[in-house]
Amino acid sequence: MLVLLPPSETKSDGGAGAPLDLGELSMPQLTETREMLATALVELAADTEASNLALGLGPKQADEIERNAKLWVSPTRPALERYTGVLFDALDAPSFTKVQREKAYRRLAMGSALFGAVRSGDPIPAYRLSGGSKLPGFGTLQALWKPELTAALLTEADGGLVVDLRSGTYQQLGPVPGAMIATVLTEQPDGSRKVVSHFNKHHKGLLARALTVTRAEPSDIKAVARVAAKAGLRVEIASDSELIILT
Repeated sequence: MLVLLPPSETKSDGGAGAPLDLGELSMPQLTETREMLATALVELAADTEASNLALGLGPKQADEIERNAKLWVSPTRPALERYTGVLFDALDAPSFTKVQREKAYRRLAMGSALFGAVRSGDPIPAYRLSGGSKLPGFGTLQALWKPELTAALLTEADGGLVVDLRSGTYQQLGPVPGAMIATVLTEQPDGSRKVVSHFNKHHKGLLARALTVTRAEPSDIKAVARVAAKAGLRVEIASDSELIILT
């Protein structure tokens, strides 16, 4: 099983790993595009105004541009530790046992505007590039990634179940045919249901955690629903490919 998570805008600083080596990342068929984007991002960092425009940054986010400028020389850490925020707080990787962390490295991957996708154990630096960004001289990231990312993810899944928890923007970078998705809905007092961003991220993080720490090897949506329910999540199976999580 392969569980695909969205990345996050916020990332931890530092790391104890050597500087970025694209040859150390999973899915080596993506290396050429990764190198092209990384080089462009470093070059863009030399122009603050252009960086702010392309990356949607404000005047108080100069540190994000500095991160990009040092992309090739800054220390790395596993993607599982690099990405932060609501979803990753709920995933709570620091609490994993050694066995659970090893399973996370095998089972979890993160979408990435810069790298296409990475396994959770891949060593990456802090950077700033969003799925909707458009770098000078390039088309959309979707147009750049889609032709090769889908194939890379299917190869990585190796015929197993794919649970795609990426946000829509990152799903579009590399759609995975046949993947299972999860929709998080908050029930209102009148019985209606709607999507609330915070709860969406939190509960997807809880689902990812449940699928990491379980001893089960889910191969279909019914098995995923059982794991989720055992972890305390309220779930409904909407279709063969969509799980509803209720908050």
